Amino acid sequence: MSSEARGLLFVVSSPSGAGKTTLCNRLRGEFPRLEFSVSYTTRPPRTGEQHGVDYYFVDQSTFQEMIAKDEFAEYAMVHGHMYGTSARLVGEALSEGRDLLFDIDYQGGRKLKQSFPADVVLVFILPPSIRALEERLRRRATDADDVIQRRLRVAREELRHYAEYDFLVMNDDLQRAYDALRAVYLSAQHRTGRQAALAEAVLSGQERLL
Repeated sequence: MSSEARGLLFVVSSPSGAGKTTLCNRLRGEFPRLEFSVSYTTRPPRTGEQHGVDYYFVDQSTFQEMIAKDEFAEYAMVHGHMYGTSARLVGEALSEGRDLLFDIDYQGGRKLKQSFPADVVLVFILPPSIRALEERLRRRATDADDVIQRRLRVAREELRHYAEYDFLVMNDDLQRAYDALRAVYLSAQHRTGRQAALAEAVLSGQERLL
């Protein structure tokens, strides 16, 4: 029996402006084995985004063909555009023992959990308050007022699904929030189900476990 642990699907969700990107970039910087899962999307690329790095940018017909061929582990409509995760890439990562970091909402997280219940960890980043979230969005000075109001409405809807997540991390202090997210990731590595192969290796007398 192989002593290699199976890969982990680490899903981090949050309302826009809650600090998720900063926290996830820091986590990936500390743990290089945690790879970013590149999603497919029908939305056009933004300035500086690269195909295959930030997203796989495809048109609506291509996305629908992929749905028809059952090529997505999860997909959803978000802000008027389709987003989806390749089932093939997820399967390869799990079998090869590679951890994937997902930046997806509760719809995608829910579908991944249904398909891979033993491999998914769901984390939701909470803002200190809706008012604090609005202040952060306005400080960014990148969106018009109507866009900010729409983001706040979406944020309230996302927050209503907090109970679907395994862990909640409040980002009222960046260092404290990062320490919590880091602890969740490390704890997930040592779940019994994921490390059972190591225990079996000990029982079978294998000396090299890692």
